[in-house]
Amino acid sequence: MIEAYKSFWTRAFDFQGRTSRPDYWWTVLASFLVGLVLAILGSAAESLMALYVLYYFAGIIPNLSMSIRRVRDMGKSWQWIFINLIPIAGPIWFLVILCRPSVPLADR
Repeated sequence: MIEAYKSFWTRAFDFQGRTSRPDYWWTVLASFLVGLVLAILGSAAESLMALYVLYYFAGIIPNLSMSIRRVRDMGKSWQWIFINLIPIAGPIWFLVILCRPSVPLADR
């Protein structure tokens, strides 16, 4: 989990390549846990809420690049991230896409 989370930040602006399903979900879990701890600390001390907000905004581009790499890893083009713009059904469909297994490079 720690290696996947480190890779999340070091490959923040890498929109090429692939991200495996386990790496994606370990990173999502680690980000959630860090965000949860920062939110709890922020609710206890208002001055720490700025740290949570900073973490949230700093993670936008790395999350976007990781999602694009994950979609590419399962054989779809990067434009599939826009399915999230369809109300209700779009995010559900995108979640299904993210949960699908990787496609070997030879099958593309």
